[in-house]
Parts: sequence; C-alpha cells; structure tokens
Amino acid sequence: MRSRILLFLSSLIFWSCQPEETAFPVLELTNITIGEMEIQGIEPLTGIPVDQAIHLHFTIPLALKSVPENLELTDMDSGKEVPFNTNFLDGSQTIRLLPVGLLKAGTTYKLEIHPGLTGVNGQVYAGKELVFTTLFGAVSVQSFVLQGADHLGGRNWVGAALDFQLDLHFSGKVVLKEEYIQLEEKEEGQLPVQVIHVKDSLHYQIRSPEPLKDLRQFTFSLSEDQHPDTGIDVEGFELTFYTEPAAEPKFPVLDENALLDKVQSQTFRYFWDFAHPVSGMARERSSSGDLVTTGGSGFGIMALMVGMERGFISREQGVSRLSKILDFLQGADRFHGVWPHWMNGNTGKTIPFSTLDNGGDLVETALLMQGLLTISSYLDGSRIEEKLLQDQITQLWEEVEWDWYTRGGQNRLFWHWSPDQEWAMDLPVSGYNEALIVYILAAASPTHPIEAEVYHEGWARNGTIQNGQSYNGFILPLGQERGGPLFFAHYSFLGLDPRNLVDRYAGYWEQNRMHSLINRAHCIQNPQSYVGYGAESWGLTASDNPEGYAAHSPTRDLGVITPTAALSSMPYTPRESMEALKYFYYRLGDRLWGEMGFLDAFDLTKQWFATDYLAIDQGPIVLMIENYRTGLLWNHFMQNKDIQSGLEKLDFTYE
Repeated sequence: MRSRILLFLSSLIFWSCQPEETAFPVLELTNITIGEMEIQGIEPLTGIPVDQAIHLHFTIPLALKSVPENLELTDMDSGKEVPFNTNFLDGSQTIRLLPVGLLKAGTTYKLEIHPGLTGVNGQVYAGKELVFTTLFGAVSVQSFVLQGADHLGGRNWVGAALDFQLDLHFSGKVVLKEEYIQLEEKEEGQLPVQVIHVKDSLHYQIRSPEPLKDLRQFTFSLSEDQHPDTGIDVEGFELTFYTEPAAEPKFPVLDENALLDKVQSQTFRYFWDFAHPVSGMARERSSSGDLVTTGGSGFGIMALMVGMERGFISREQGVSRLSKILDFLQGADRFHGVWPHWMNGNTGKTIPFSTLDNGGDLVETALLMQGLLTISSYLDGSRIEEKLLQDQITQLWEEVEWDWYTRGGQNRLFWHWSPDQEWAMDLPVSGYNEALIVYILAAASPTHPIEAEVYHEGWARNGTIQNGQSYNGFILPLGQERGGPLFFAHYSFLGLDPRNLVDRYAGYWEQNRMHSLINRAHCIQNPQSYVGYGAESWGLTASDNPEGYAAHSPTRDLGVITPTAALSSMPYTPRESMEALKYFYYRLGDRLWGEMGFLDAFDLTKQWFATDYLAIDQGPIVLMIENYRTGLLWNHFMQNKDIQSGLEKLDFTYE
C-alpha cells in the first residue's frame, strides 16, 4: 500500500493574537508529517494511508496533561469517535497520534485540536480542525480481535488464549483461504490453521486445531498479493503475539516449605555435585571446566552449612569437603594474602580475569572470607577434626593484608594488585555497591586492619553514598538512581546480618528492602513494555542475557529477568519473592528449572532462556532463603569476635 500512498496534503493557516510583549514563545503548529513524509500544504486532503501515524509538530514543548482531552478523531461517515494512542517526541514538542487498529479505506475523518491544548508555560493553542479522506484501493485488515490478548505498550499483544482465535475484519470483500496465511511459533515453525468465513466476506475467523503452547511467541501473517479468486489486491498484515500461561502448573503443587526445601536442595547441587573434583571449589559457571571462582566458592562454603543443617549431606561429608577446599586455598596463588578472581582448580594458579587483572582481587577475597568465617563459627571446636579446620581458617584470615590494599596508606581500599601490573587496574573500592563487606572485614582484621577513616572516606565518601530520593513511592537511603542491580542487596549480606545493622549513613535492612521493592516496582511499571514482566515476574541483577552478560538494573533494563534477584531478596520481601518463586517454578518450570535449580536468566520478549548456571547467582538463592527461614548464616557470622570489633570500630550498631 505504501507504494501507492498519495502525500497527506494540507493547507493550514496559523494565527495567534499576542500582546506587544510576551514572556514566553507562542504555541503554534508548525507542520504535520505522516510516517516519514512531510506534508506540503495543498488541498484537498485525500488519499491518506490507513496505517501510518500522524505527527503534529509544535513550536514549543506541550503540557502533557492537556493533550488527551484536547485531541479528537472522528469517523464522519459513522459519527463515531476513533480511539488512538499518543506519545511524545522531541522533548514533548511533537505529538505522535496512532489510531488503534487501521483506519477504514475511503472514509472521511476529522481531527480536532481543541483550544484547551497548552504549552509548558500555559500558552494556549488557538485550535484547529483537519478533515481528510483515506485512500481508496486495496482491501486491508480494518480491525482485528485476538481472543484474550491485551496490547502491551504498542510493542506486542500478550495473554492470547491458548485456544487460538483471531477475528479479522476487512475494509472490502475478500475470499480468504488458508494458503494466504501463516501462523508460526518461534521454535516450532509453521502451525496448521483453520479459516472460517463469518459474514459478508468481510469478517473471517482464524483458529488453530490444537491449543497453542503457553508463554510462547507467535507470528500471524497475511500475504500481500492479488488474490486470484477475486482479482482484488489485499494488503499484507502481520501480528506478533504471546500466549497466556497455562491453567495447569508445570509441576505438582507443594506447600511453601516443601517448595523452599526443593529449591534449596536442588540449587545446592551446583556446589556439591558440580564442584571441581580436585579443589572442591565452585566453578564460575556450568561450562567453565577447570576454572574456579573465589567469591562464588565463598558462597559454596556457606552452602555446605545449609546442606549439613538441612540433611542434604551429612556433617562428615561437609567437613571433608571443607578440608579439601582449605588445603587447596593454602597452596593456591595469593598476593599479600589475597586470592585472584579466578584460579585453575587443579593447580591453584591464577587465571587472569582480564589483561591487567592477573593478581589479587580484594572483593572476591572478601566474599570468600565471609564464607570461611561463617562456617568457622558453625564448626564444633570440641571435635579435633573441626578444630583443625577452624585453625586453618584463622591462619588464612590473619594472612590477608587488607592494609596493603590501601596502596601506600591512602584512605581507601583498592580492588586489585599484581606483582607485574601492580596498581594498573587503579580501581578504588567505593560505595555504594556490593562491596560493603570488604571494608567491614578490613576493619575487623586482627593482623592487618584499616583505620575507620578509610571506611568513611574511601567507602562512604564522607556521606555522598547517601541517596534519599523516592522511586515508585519508596525512599532509597543509599546508592545510585533506583538502586542499581539487586546483587548489591545480597553479596555483602549473606553473612552480615542487616536486620538491625545501622551506621551514620543508613539502616541496612531498610536499604535492602527499599532496593528490592524499587526493583520490583520497576518491573511492574515496565516502562519499555517487555513481555513477561509483572508483580510475579521480577528481578533485575547481573546475569547472562541473549548477547552475553550484563549488570541489569532499572536504569539498564534489557528485558532480562534473573531468578536470583527476586529469590535472594526473600528476607526483605517474603511475600513478593514467594510469588516470584511460584511463577518461575510452576509457570516457567518446563523451560527454566533444571538439574541444579533455576537456569540463570530468561527473556520472554526474545524467547531466550539461559543454558548455564552461575555460582554467584545460585549461591545467594540457597543462602538468602536460609536466612529468611532460620537466620543460619547471619547468626554464625555475627558471632565472630573480630567482626564485632570491626563493626564497633566503624560505629555500627547491630543489636
């Protein structure tokens, strides 16, 4: 049809009465465009295409609230108002008006811009009427009804019934046959359809003989062609839509405690069954081979506690695995007591994280040490074997030279150092992010401590980590806009108990709860109209995505939901996280649930599901669910006398 479009022609005379001196520019309509084509201003207004947006360009930004009630589009042949959607471009100087469905071919319409339309500073537009007639020509889909579906922000149709039914209403009579149409599912390809004539060769119904799969993407298309039965040109039509969830859950329904048991036990397998066979350390991801990760192994060590406590493994099995890990850590590469981010699980030799990052990683070491100190408190010192493990942990703890990483006595810690690259990474550990635990451990060290000023200047930046802004009705005490990726609320708080933890900058329970609720509220609001977002399907954090890996957040939203985000916030948002757990398991479990728990992430818009599990995402699921249920990790970490001294040094209260 577009090849036969006649230009949308108009002749508009703009006038306004102004005082001799005016405080603000005048609000005028400068021009109109349709699609990418600018209107030239010649009457009569005929030959207007039925499928293009109308753009109204003004001299100054508009007061957005004045727009909806002051634009009116009427079908003059029937006298009925035509619904349309609007959005704003060019800093609110342009209105984009898109009718819902297609306009009727060969029909006269009137667009009214009422005098109530105003500019941002109250300038009033004089008002205008524009009458135009749409293009006669090929038959096209005039309107459609997709059973059960809702329109999602102009992007897609969602929630279509599994018993597929699409009603098509044409602008003229047409003989519609199955060979003219296709229904395709992204993974399975073309599906059979039935075409049912309803009325007057204007209304047809398309059905699928079998129910469609749930929560899948489908494309319906009608070929653009001259149909041989009538010789009539029929415009092409395409509709992308997503089906609703199935009525029946993917797995048998469990009570909530049994469901939590299942999630913890199956996710625990990542650290038990899939641990590196030589070192016992956690592999970075399920495709990492001999590459093991320091921080993720800290999570795995804490998971051993959950496994022993809940009977997933025996105490003897857990102690034996811990012994293997500690022997490996004692012989592995260290740089002033600090382990690298990645190591070879056979040899303990550094595997560079990047060209310059081939030495000690202070943040990864802190996450590992959090796990070691937590399990040390859990061990029974009256048992000889367990006392020896406690002594090994104490030795490793005391050998970490936290003060070395102040880079010559600066009032801040640095993330990396290596013998050949030295401080080339030049990355301070500065808040607010996931690294609060680094400063607490550094202050708590009995052998290489930092002074309190290093925390207040280096981490807290003398208070500038504070936020205090409201997002979606939730006030965020600390950090970046809308909180950042949700792992900020998890990694430091696997052992560090935030329930009553307060310093001069914030209360950390409130911080983490608000951060979680802001993250969820963003997914409910769904400003970019991604499929699969909502009150039950939320959580943006660092994870895999269809293009690789990224730290997802409300300000970097790529359409990817990561189960660990919502599930690891369960202590802060128990009801909301439980809703998410049930949705991930019962609604998406056939594609998201696997042998080691939930796969890393998914994107329903692109119909993408991760193929890997990641240690740093699986670990917090096991641990934070346990903290929600019993406080196990929090209770044991906070028993450590060094940690208590470090918190007091930094002026924390935690009782």
